[in-house]
Amino acid sequence: MTARTAGPVLIVGSGLLGASIGHALRALDVDVALEDSSPSTLDLAIDYGAGRRAESDEKPALVVVAVPPDQLAAVIGAALVRFPDALVTDVGSVKVSPLAELVENGAPIERYLGSHPLAGRERGGAISARADIFLGRPWVITPHAQTTSAQIHAIEALVLDVGAAPVQLSPEEHDHSVALISHVPQLVASLMAARLVDAPSAAVAIAGQGVRDVTRVAASSPELWVQILTANAAQVGPVLSAIRDDLATLEAAIVAHGAPGARRTIAELLRSGNTGVARLPGKHGGDARFAQLVVLIDDRPGQIAKLLTEVGELGVNLEDLRLEHSPGAQIGIVELSIVPEARDRLEEELTTRGWRIAG
Repeated sequence: MTARTAGPVLIVGSGLLGASIGHALRALDVDVALEDSSPSTLDLAIDYGAGRRAESDEKPALVVVAVPPDQLAAVIGAALVRFPDALVTDVGSVKVSPLAELVENGAPIERYLGSHPLAGRERGGAISARADIFLGRPWVITPHAQTTSAQIHAIEALVLDVGAAPVQLSPEEHDHSVALISHVPQLVASLMAARLVDAPSAAVAIAGQGVRDVTRVAASSPELWVQILTANAAQVGPVLSAIRDDLATLEAAIVAHGAPGARRTIAELLRSGNTGVARLPGKHGGDARFAQLVVLIDDRPGQIAKLLTEVGELGVNLEDLRLEHSPGAQIGIVELSIVPEARDRLEEELTTRGWRIAG
């Protein structure tokens, strides 16, 4: 592939997102320079091949700021002053407050265009960086009043080069959206995981995929999330309030489950969850519902690879996959999500090939 992004690109901050962008652009032979306030973090990112060490006389065409939320406005402002010919973007998860601070400080925001990839991993740092973490993921571009169409096209080029899907939202729309689909889910996962701290060992020992799915992101950095949540407090607060109200209603209905209407209240709240999850987009975007096929596999090396190979040989496209395996169990469960019209044929073909179908 030929890169759409014109270098040199300077990435300020060489943690997970900064280094991952570096890896993705380097794979397209884009000249990537790295800076970081931590010498050891910078050295590690360079050692892993995310880019070269920035020179004192760098003249980047594009600057990507990938620093923690509490440093965003200061680092963006400094980059706008240092590089008067460069377009500056960032990958921060909050957009309104950094832009407001830049305006308050008199920064030349006509060369700043914020953006935010909805991608990441539970573990951070350059050691966890990968070129493919953006593949198929939304990357929000947040134009403001002084943004030009050429600047939008330049950031879209970066987004497409790393394999992500560009989406345009205003800074306000962005912060409201991520409060709902990212920031509050992080809190819900962490609160649920906190119930496990004092849980009996017997309960933890039988934990299945359900609790693992709910708590997966709870391993994220508390220090980073404190910054994100406080920076977007105005949008996170109302979502938490709505969840609090639903929890209070649910708690009252469960406690008084024998009272008239209590079971209906519980059912309606659960049905709302069904309706909400049905709106989540499929692999290629757009509302979609898929059929599930559960396959039992033996607990021995190579079984998952064999199953996926045979599904591919049968010409069935996987929309999603979920794996469940409890320690010590002799079988694993693979739940395949596929288009409904392929389900019956896939079940028949896999059964013929000796696979055990559970549902």
